[in-house]
Amino acid sequence: MSEVIYQSAISTVASLMRIAALFNHKVKLGVAGRDGLLDEMESGFQKLANGRSVAWFHAASLGEFEQGRPVIEAYKTQFPDHFILLTFFSPSGYEVRKNYTGADYICYLPWDTASNARRFVKIVQPKIAFFIKYEFWYNYLVELKKNGSHIVSFSTIFRPDQIFFKKRGGFFRKMLSLFDHIFVQNQQSLTLLHGIGVQHCILAGDTRFDRVSAIALHVKDLPEVVNFRDNKLCLVVGSAWEADMQVLIPVLNHFRGSLKAIVAPHEIHKEEIAKWRQGLDGKTLLYSEISDNVNSRECDYLVIDNIGMLSSLYQYGDMAYIGGSFGSGLHNILEAATFGIPITFGNKRYHKFQEAVDLIERKGAVAVMDKAELIAVVDQWIKSSELRNEAGNVNKNYIAEGVGSTELILSEVAKIQG
Repeated sequence: MSEVIYQSAISTVASLMRIAALFNHKVKLGVAGRDGLLDEMESGFQKLANGRSVAWFHAASLGEFEQGRPVIEAYKTQFPDHFILLTFFSPSGYEVRKNYTGADYICYLPWDTASNARRFVKIVQPKIAFFIKYEFWYNYLVELKKNGSHIVSFSTIFRPDQIFFKKRGGFFRKMLSLFDHIFVQNQQSLTLLHGIGVQHCILAGDTRFDRVSAIALHVKDLPEVVNFRDNKLCLVVGSAWEADMQVLIPVLNHFRGSLKAIVAPHEIHKEEIAKWRQGLDGKTLLYSEISDNVNSRECDYLVIDNIGMLSSLYQYGDMAYIGGSFGSGLHNILEAATFGIPITFGNKRYHKFQEAVDLIERKGAVAVMDKAELIAVVDQWIKSSELRNEAGNVNKNYIAEGVGSTELILSEVAKIQG
C-alpha cells in the first residue's frame, strides 16, 4: 500500500461510516462522538490543560484500554503535574470508559486524515504520545514527529504474517520508523523488528499481567454472587457470544445439579439473553433481578446483564470458560488466570494470543472443539479437585512470572522525559 492509497482509504471509510451509522447503533455512536469534536477541542482544550505538559494515550477499544491502564496510572503517579489525554477509536471503549477518572480529557480519535491529524496535534501539543498494542495511524505519527513529540508504542506484538514483514509492506514499515520506542511483548516480535532494520525496540512484556494482578489484589466483594453460588462448584463464563453458548448450553444442561454457572455476555442484548435462558433446563436469574424477594440459592445460572463486573466474578469460579474463540477471536484469559482457576475455550481462534498458547502448553488451559470435548474437560474438573488445583496453580504462577512490564516501560519513559 502506498501513502496515496492509504489517504484515500481513510477518507473513504470515514464517509462510509456515516452511511453505516444510519443502520448500526454502535457506528452511530462513533460518528456522533466525532462530529464537532475538533471545534470543541479548539475552543477549550488548552484552557483545561492550563500550560501543563500533555501526555496522550490512545487505545483502540476497551481491551486495549485495560492493557494500557497500568501505564496510564503509573505515569500519572510519576508525573502528577502532567495533563492526561485519553482517546478511543471504538465506541466499545469510549462509551464504557468515558468517565474514567485517571484521565483529564477523554474523547474519540478523529479519523486519521491529514487535516484532522494536523489540527488535532496542533490543539493538543503532546509532549509524549502512547499507542497501545496495535495502533498505527500514519498521519498522526507524521504530525507528532513534526511537533517534536516523543512517540511510544507499548504492549505491541508482531507476527510473521503481518504486512510489516512482507515485500509490499514498505509503507507500513515507514510507520514503524516514526516511533521513538516500541516496547514489545515477546522475543519473536523483537526478532521480527530487528529483521526489517527496526532497532528502537525493547522487550518489555505485556502490561495486562500488571493489570490483572492489580485487579486480584483489589477485587470487589459481591455478596449477592456468594449467595447465588451457595458453596457449590461454579463455572464462570466470560465474554460469551452466541457461538459459545451453542456449545455451552448443552454442556450446562448435562451438568445441571452438579455445577452452577455465572454467564457474562460479551455484549448485552436482551433478545439474545432471553433465547439463552429458554435453552437452559435449570432456573436462571438475571443479575438485575436479584432482590430480597428472590432466593438465588435455588437458581442454577446467573446471567450478568451489565458491563464491567467480569473481572471481579472470576474470584467466585472453580473453573472458567472464556468466549470469542469460536468467533472473531479469544477474549482475555488472563483475568481468569490470575485467580488460579483452570481455563477452557474454543479451539478455532486462539493461536495469535500468546498467553493461550503458553497456558495450553503448560496444561493450565484446554482448547475444545465441541460440546463433547467440553463435557469431558468439565467432567474431569468436577470429579478431581487435584486436577483443578494443578491447572489453577499453573495459571496463577504464569501471571506472577509476567508482572513487571509497566515498571520497565516507565523507567525508560523517565529517561525520555529527562
